[in-house]
Amino acid sequence: MRIVALLLAAFLATGAASADPLTVSPKGHWLAQQLDGMGVEGKWIAGAHIDWRTGLPDGRPETSAGRHTHCSAFVAAAAEKLGAYILRPPQHSQVLLANAQFEWLGEAGAGEGWRAVPDGDAAQSAANAGDLVVAAYESHRSDKPGHIAIVKPASRSAAELAAEGPLVIQAGSSNSSAVSLREGFAGHPAAWRDNEVEYFAHKLAAKP
Repeated sequence: MRIVALLLAAFLATGAASADPLTVSPKGHWLAQQLDGMGVEGKWIAGAHIDWRTGLPDGRPETSAGRHTHCSAFVAAAAEKLGAYILRPPQHSQVLLANAQFEWLGEAGAGEGWRAVPDGDAAQSAANAGDLVVAAYESHRSDKPGHIAIVKPASRSAAELAAEGPLVIQAGSSNSSAVSLREGFAGHPAAWRDNEVEYFAHKLAAKP
């Protein structure tokens, strides 16, 4: 009976541990502060022609059709600020850049320090450890935009991750400094429904 009781206690302890929210490291907290400091909710606004680095309107009119969202420009600007390269202007224009970044990450990204991350749980863990992590979706149509966002360090429970995915910071139709991946990618139903989001992480230099 004592052995059974010990085994039961160990099982319950393991289950309790697995239900604990993921913790955020000091470097993860620093990363979250850097991302928040970019002011995404007031910059990279949909519909404006912007400078991709600053997210501010550059005074040029939009001449093509579409919503002109800037998810990929925000990711490029954040990566540059943090010392990581991801495909960006002038190597690729802002038009359909998210699709191009998705393909670049899977093909050339490793040469610039990016590694594939298997799922949303691992992506949140890597972000919490202080890695720059992106969540990317490629449109099924080459003439339609995909979506890309940055996984934001956050304490997320296993239940939250399973139901809503990692927490992300993003520009898009609606910019947000903290939104679940499921909600943030809602404009692309296949992304969450069919598990078509892919994750990539980049180690950052030690924080100051």
